[in-house]
Amino acid sequence: MNTIIEQMLRAYEDYPQLDKKNAIKEIMQEMVLCGLSRAGFFKDAAFYGGTALRIFYGLDRFSEDLDFSLKTGKEDYDLSAFFPILEKEMAAFGLHVDISEKVKSGASRIQSAFLKGNTKEHLLLFYGYEALPGVHAGEKIRIKFEVDTNPPDYAGFEHKYRLLPSPYEVALYDAPSLFAGKIHAVLCRAWNNRVKGRDLYDYVFFISQNTPVNLAHLQSRLQQSGYIKPDDSFSLKLLKQHLNTRFAAINYTQAKEDVLPFIRNQASLQVWGTDFFQQISENLRTT
Repeated sequence: MNTIIEQMLRAYEDYPQLDKKNAIKEIMQEMVLCGLSRAGFFKDAAFYGGTALRIFYGLDRFSEDLDFSLKTGKEDYDLSAFFPILEKEMAAFGLHVDISEKVKSGASRIQSAFLKGNTKEHLLLFYGYEALPGVHAGEKIRIKFEVDTNPPDYAGFEHKYRLLPSPYEVALYDAPSLFAGKIHAVLCRAWNNRVKGRDLYDYVFFISQNTPVNLAHLQSRLQQSGYIKPDDSFSLKLLKQHLNTRFAAINYTQAKEDVLPFIRNQASLQVWGTDFFQQISENLRTT
């Protein structure tokens, strides 16, 4: 086994058998970040979203995708320019992957790509065997990563470091700006006309950490997505009202079903309901 992979797997020694594919994906995510860092990706881009929360802030749930945002908008940004060096970096760790760009739809300013590797091959590399329940010969491990090339204003940034798989540096949204993005998702994002339970789980995480919200960045996000108009009033008080309305309309059974495959502490969902989310939202504060 690759010694770097062996080192990274030590963090997963207590995980049950069914978590092995997620462990592979999480380690591959960090290898992608390391490769992008070496390629100079973070000169223009910053990391955000659920995976950023997991890796750099200790969020205790699995997150599938890697989300990035340019620090300043660029219409001619080319994500595919990083594919060759990223494939080379992944190969240096023993991982054979293909990277392909997703064709943009309409006027979207989001550039997306998929990194794919054979599941059985990676199980053999990571664990020394190919078999897991339900894994077929052609199954692929897929990691989606995307870049917002038209970022909302007023985000705050910071730089953080990781030691494995090799020391590297990442530019990412600071915690208040990450929280702003998550509140935007709670208010605006729907999945098959249902709220994402993962967004609610992350919202609780931010509240539990007493993280302030970057209100100016949240306002810019809400304006950009059309949730509020540029001349609408916006304040912490009004934000709480918007959230209370949203929390009263959520089907919490569906929200729990969405998040269950991504967490281990399922007992934490027992208190989920309108009263719970409205009450903890009283703790919201701004930077």
